[in-house]
Amino acid sequence: MESARKARILGGRELRIGLAAAALLSFLGPATVPAQEGPVIHTEDVTLFYRIYEAAGGHPTADQLQRDYLDPGSEGLHQFAKLRRVTGTAIADAIAKRPEIYQDARRCLAVLPGVKTRLTAAFAKLAQLDPEANFKAPIVIVVGRGKPVGMTDASGVAIGLEALCASNFMDPNVEDRFVHTIAHEYAHIQQPGADDTDRPGGPTVLFASLIEGGADFVAELISGGVGAYQFKALTKGHEAEIESAFVPDEDSKDLSKWLYNGLGTPEHPGDLGYWVGYRIVKSYYEHAPDKRRALRDILAMKDPKAFVAKSGWSPAAQ
Repeated sequence: MESARKARILGGRELRIGLAAAALLSFLGPATVPAQEGPVIHTEDVTLFYRIYEAAGGHPTADQLQRDYLDPGSEGLHQFAKLRRVTGTAIADAIAKRPEIYQDARRCLAVLPGVKTRLTAAFAKLAQLDPEANFKAPIVIVVGRGKPVGMTDASGVAIGLEALCASNFMDPNVEDRFVHTIAHEYAHIQQPGADDTDRPGGPTVLFASLIEGGADFVAELISGGVGAYQFKALTKGHEAEIESAFVPDEDSKDLSKWLYNGLGTPEHPGDLGYWVGYRIVKSYYEHAPDKRRALRDILAMKDPKAFVAKSGWSPAAQ
């Protein structure tokens, strides 16, 4: 995300994928769903990459990657390459340094048909829950230089297959990992306030946490799970401690303690603002008598203090 959403490159982290059968490639072409029910989901770039990768015995040259993969790739791949400095040389260097992530990514390539089917259902559910949902921006799954996991901006969501596949601190079920992560990122497309995180002075800890937590809550609502799977275990038994520590920092514009600060440690996990924001948003939704209106309020949130006041949330109250 070169704008505000660049700072939120799938959690602000720079993270670190023959095919089971050649016939698998036939399943991975572009798929569309009705405009009112979901975005276009492109996977043809990963098909193209692995065709070149396999033909070169897992060692394609920089020229091959540039000429045969990047140059003829989709517009989403071109945008991703431009904004994230992805070139044939950069990919070839990444393959040489970390060949295992490109080899391992075959397991994630294999689940893409199921991912697309489940996302289609998730976005159809979002269309039912929120008739104002915007599905014009496409989703593209690509192969990059090992990082980042992806980026989201107004033009769409781009996911790095090999990077997300290597993010094993996330959901161990790779199909679930892709579905919930992409659902989270597409929720950002629905949040006008997400663009405010790049304005002069920057967002407060509370505002940014509600944006990220809101995206996780929406992902759970439509796809059945959250992108930030790791917090289930990391926060258990520490809810009051974490949320009580969050409150004094909520007006700070120094996000480094709560957001976009890496994995952290089991004792001090990174990105806990996602989890606190999710808890506040969930409380708001559960306390709201009109769920459709509540979802609109979550996505359109502009005043974080007023939102929290209406949420019924207090530290470790859930």
